[in-house]
Amino acid sequence: MASTNASILAIGTAVPGTRLTQSTIRDLFVAQDHTDRLTERVIRAAFDGAAIEHRHTVLAELGDTGGGGVFLDDAGRILTPTTGTRNAVYRREAPTLFAAAARDALTRAGMPASAVTHIITVSCTGFFAPGPDFRLVRDLGIPADAERYHLGFMGCAAALPALRMAARICAAQLHAVVLVVCAELCSIHLRASHDPEQIVASAVFADGAAAAVIASGEPARDAAGPALELSGFSTAVTADGEKDMDWTIGDAGFEMVLTGAVPRIVGREIRAAVAGIAGADGIDAVDAWAVHPGGRSILDRVQTGLGLDDPAMTPSRSVLRDYGNMSSATVLFILQRILADSILGDRARVLGIAFGPGLTVESAAFVRRAEAA
Repeated sequence: MASTNASILAIGTAVPGTRLTQSTIRDLFVAQDHTDRLTERVIRAAFDGAAIEHRHTVLAELGDTGGGGVFLDDAGRILTPTTGTRNAVYRREAPTLFAAAARDALTRAGMPASAVTHIITVSCTGFFAPGPDFRLVRDLGIPADAERYHLGFMGCAAALPALRMAARICAAQLHAVVLVVCAELCSIHLRASHDPEQIVASAVFADGAAAAVIASGEPARDAAGPALELSGFSTAVTADGEKDMDWTIGDAGFEMVLTGAVPRIVGREIRAAVAGIAGADGIDAVDAWAVHPGGRSILDRVQTGLGLDDPAMTPSRSVLRDYGNMSSATVLFILQRILADSILGDRARVLGIAFGPGLTVESAAFVRRAEAA
């Protein structure tokens, strides 16, 4: 008998056209006025140790570091635009990424936009209204009576609560087709700084979007290809760390605090945080892992804390290498690779983990199905 659980039928992704090498953006920060030797060492250590090769940005001017613009002047100095100016870039650029990822997901699922009954949008890097949920209805041809929800300012972990909400909707309304779309423009909040925490944030964050089509019952049975059945969720809050991952709105952009204690806290508490979602068979029975790459050191600590081998971390590390940390969208990039991995076969167990302010550990269990239903 086919499962009645909701399933991810497809995942789509999108990134901006400007692709930066890690060394290029590192050298831009090193070249800023008043960068003393200590700051230069911190910049080089943070950027070179991030295990990132490329990142994408909506700021085309960063692709030509000698050009002038809103974020760089003619001499290549990083400017300090107001939060309003940064948010105007978000309002202009984010809808395109939301729509591109959503179209990709719907195409991969073989699902017309007219079939979507619910929309959940996710973002923590900007705001506007009518928001991205409204724009998806307007621009993609989704029915005007589709229910719309937005999860805002939940940080890097937000994709998993969005999937949890989608699963709850599908359980209550068996014919629902839920479109979850995460889009983040982290680069619009960059700033030159001597603060090691700000330097680390500048070294890892990037722009991107990802979308998932979730359904159960008849809509899922009509889909072709592999799917990720949503089999469970959990939330845990670590014993400390509330002040170590902090995200607030300042006058010159959103200000990120990401202290060196975060990887240590995650590594210390990750096993207990996922024990319940791993189930009676435990961590050793998990076939694939989608761990949000908040940074290389976080992946290292998770790997050590859970006793995972190197292949288990390959999807997470490869997404970090190719795209950087795109906040909420990142774990969906990883799940897309796992969904497409036919080597895993039918009924492979998958565990997704993401981290947000709190420190909050969000986890989701999946079963990879060779066919959607």
